[in-house]
Amino acid sequence: MRVLGVDPGLTRCGVGVIDGQPGRPPELVDVGVIRTSTGTDHAHRLLAIEQGLDTWVVRFRPDAIAVERVFAQHNMMTVTGTAQAAGIAMLISARHEIPVALHTPTEVKAAITGYGAADKAQVGAMVARVLRLPAAPTPADAADAVALAICHLWRGGATNRYAAAVQAHAARTGRR
Repeated sequence: MRVLGVDPGLTRCGVGVIDGQPGRPPELVDVGVIRTSTGTDHAHRLLAIEQGLDTWVVRFRPDAIAVERVFAQHNMMTVTGTAQAAGIAMLISARHEIPVALHTPTEVKAAITGYGAADKAQVGAMVARVLRLPAAPTPADAADAVALAICHLWRGGATNRYAAAVQAHAARTGRR
């Protein structure tokens, strides 16, 4: 399964692609950041994020997209831009008919480090360890995107397999 992780942000939108399957360690395919300038008007920044994410989807053809679920922060300008970037990621997912899942920061941290309140350094260190990299991807937005993809592979994949099994059973038995 190939997963594209998206750590949404208006200035830096982290992206990371991994391949993985049950019983084998995931492998990093690519990682990066889509950047926009604070000097560019807001609408064109969103357009740049849309174009960047679309390029990643077309290039890597993921089976699923994992996006960080936006949570309320004290700075409403930051949360608004982050939510808009997350919406763009969901739009890209729908356009390409790729399943999308939202994972909370706490869920991602717990999946990757075992501790839901881990800091960015701990998340980055575990991403490097899980993927057998010499160092964590930088900047932190890139490492966070890869952590989202790993979280989805480990957690979302099981949920998706369970849903598929339930659906297959319903089809066999005629129950809906």
